[in-house]
Amino acid sequence: MNSPLARRIFVAGHRGMAGSALVRRLETKGYRNLITRTRQELDLLDQPAVARFMQEERPDYIFLAAAKVGGIQANSCYGADFLYQNLAIELNVMHGAFGAGVKDLMFLGSSCIYPRDCPQPMREEYLLTGPLEPTNEPYAIAKIAGIKLAEAYNLQHGTRYVSVQPTNLYGPNDNYDLETGHVLPALLRKAHEARARGDRVLSVWGSGRPRREFLHVDDMADACVHLMEHDVTDGLYNIGCGADVTIRELAETIMDVVGFTGRLEFDAAKPDGAPRKLLEVSKLAALGWRPRIGLSEGIAAVYRSYCQSHQSARNAGNTGSISSIGSPGPGGERRP
Repeated sequence: MNSPLARRIFVAGHRGMAGSALVRRLETKGYRNLITRTRQELDLLDQPAVARFMQEERPDYIFLAAAKVGGIQANSCYGADFLYQNLAIELNVMHGAFGAGVKDLMFLGSSCIYPRDCPQPMREEYLLTGPLEPTNEPYAIAKIAGIKLAEAYNLQHGTRYVSVQPTNLYGPNDNYDLETGHVLPALLRKAHEARARGDRVLSVWGSGRPRREFLHVDDMADACVHLMEHDVTDGLYNIGCGADVTIRELAETIMDVVGFTGRLEFDAAKPDGAPRKLLEVSKLAALGWRPRIGLSEGIAAVYRSYCQSHQSARNAGNTGSISSIGSPGPGGERRP
């Protein structure tokens, strides 16, 4: 291989929010030998099919961004699906890669792997030091299993599998469904529709007091490629911006961006989730990486894209919901 840019890179989950951001970043940096497969072309739940794919393609590097994701309600209703599908994807991709002699892989986890009452900000070494947040436990357990699987392959077989834990992500190809979407895109849609109807109140799940960290998915992709290019070959790395806001502050920012002038109302009967989730990111920062997109700037860009997509759907004669636009990726949580 003459140039690092000639590496054959498989992005698993390239149509999701995280995977599509990885493809964009890799292409921007000059990587042209990218391998992608849709779910119809390769079902990652099908172990023999994944093994055949790995033997045929033998990529030089794998970004494992494929996952089943969702918020509090989805985790509560479909816990078995979250556990089974995420465990199967991780097992099939990592074992298939090992069987085909693929040494280098990056597994995308989630900040929900850390204990519910974890000291803040959350350091990588706090993994498995306390009980998980019950409202997303199935997803978290599956992601922890993926981290430990990567570690075990490295120890037993000398692979170079790295795990990264992005904070709550937002950006292009997000999921705006009010039932399954994460807090930021779902709130953005609710505020947009409330303004369009002329509502005077925007209702939000919970108390509004929990604190959350949000990172634009393009920054997340940049961090992942940064780690690959710096030849990081093992370990666990948090990916975040190192700052958080309350859900109330997030809602107020979204209201400003959308132009909704009504008042906020919080439904305290609905669950809050973990009280705070802020990642400690000095390990990644020590390698020279910093995020570039501020929260207000990022939300404004996302909203412009949302409105354009909504208008395109209307122009195409689609009178249904905009919830079908985009698909989720790892790192987010809870709907409003």
